[in-house]
Amino acid sequence: MEAAGVGAAATPRRRQLIGPETYEMVFGTVYTGLMTNLLLAIACLPLVVLVAATDPAATWPYVALAAPLLGPALAAAFAVFGAFSSDGSTAVVRTFARAWRRHLRRGLAIGALATGAVVVAAVDVAFFWGRPLGALVIPVLVTLAVGAVLTAVLALAAVHDVPGTRLREVLLAALVLGSRRWYLSAGVLLVLGLLLSVLAVRPVVGLGFAAAPLLYAVWGLCRFILRPAR
Repeated sequence: MEAAGVGAAATPRRRQLIGPETYEMVFGTVYTGLMTNLLLAIACLPLVVLVAATDPAATWPYVALAAPLLGPALAAAFAVFGAFSSDGSTAVVRTFARAWRRHLRRGLAIGALATGAVVVAAVDVAFFWGRPLGALVIPVLVTLAVGAVLTAVLALAAVHDVPGTRLREVLLAALVLGSRRWYLSAGVLLVLGLLLSVLAVRPVVGLGFAAAPLLYAVWGLCRFILRPAR
């Protein structure tokens, strides 16, 4: 009896490999990602319908009109990522809705400016395509369009932290810092290109699963780009 008691006492208890905090973190991360994807689709519903149900090459004027909706939607998604990263908040719907309302005007303005730059560049590229000057002009136009998109994304990542700053100053800071830290900007463009390729090939997978993690990577890179120089 005594020996049996000693043996039982000497037997170590099994340790719980995964604690409740780990489960909470995993499910919170999954929930935040999936809910952010859903809210992005809802906030950009006209654009999603146009791209999914029509030929964007034929309906591009309507796509261009709906594209500025991406502005406040991305600003709201970045606010969700910021809240989740800072204190683990999973109040996705409330955070997204508040940020969307708060940044609606500036988000639409940023989205409209970027969309206008891309449309003008695309029309000019189509005009110069196959012409003698095309070899010189087209790379410049493409660079300007890409720069406009990058500046818009950086500005949308910054508006939540500088609510009282004028939009012109936010865009100027985004342009300067994006150019100065071009190596990080290249990463932002690479991730955005990956997201666009996924959306083009598998729209359901892109909107349902890939958008949030890839945009979170974009947001993280934007935070490094916008960080004040020391």
